[in-house]
Amino acid sequence: MKTILIDDERQSITALQAKLELVAPDVEIVATFQNPVEAIAQIKDLKPDVLFLDIEMPSMNGFQLLEKLQPYDFAVVFVTAYNQYAIRALRASAVDYLMKPIDIDELKNTIETLRTQIQKAPPQYDSRLNHLFDTLKHLTNNQLSDKIALSTQDGVLFIQVKDILRVEAMSNYSSFFLMNKQRIVVSRTLKEFEEVLIPYNFFRANRSQLVNLNQISKYQKGDGGVLHLTDGYEVEVSPQRKAELLEKLALSK
Repeated sequence: MKTILIDDERQSITALQAKLELVAPDVEIVATFQNPVEAIAQIKDLKPDVLFLDIEMPSMNGFQLLEKLQPYDFAVVFVTAYNQYAIRALRASAVDYLMKPIDIDELKNTIETLRTQIQKAPPQYDSRLNHLFDTLKHLTNNQLSDKIALSTQDGVLFIQVKDILRVEAMSNYSSFFLMNKQRIVVSRTLKEFEEVLIPYNFFRANRSQLVNLNQISKYQKGDGGVLHLTDGYEVEVSPQRKAELLEKLALSK
């Protein structure tokens, strides 16, 4: 797996190199760059399988660098300190990312995901990254994209947000239930999708259910109450979430 690391901080590159050597000895680091302009000039010739790319760089951020490299024949793993704006876009686009400081177990899981992606034909690099740029453009204009990308075992699916009824937690997985009765299982936690979907009028009804409030047919009062969805499914509301729900639904107690 030919790999390139791009980060304006030398210590971050050194730390990532050491962790990659520890968890994935088969990963070949063919180049590292602190200068994005130098990276752009050489990436096509080096033909990497994977790019580990820092987002926050002073002269050119990671997103701007990537836009200059289309079309994409390599996978990208974004590396970032906490940046809510960037993370929302990354999660909505089903692209891989790691938070600084990089956790060894998360890096190991990312490498396994990359191996699976690289073996697929075609790997769908362009569709993921183009959706990312579209999402970033919408966020910049204080708008919401009408689609979310979901990475599954069979590839990346682009789903209309309005067609999602609810999302159910299953340990470290999430199940999406759609209006057409389709169920999609994604290897991301419900918490990650909560941050993406809340702006679309979704509500965390309890520990395991994220509900599209635009798909509610009835609210039944109770300790927390029960939300009836348009497909007939019923979701119990945690008593601790009742006040917030009533406020969202503009109901009185």
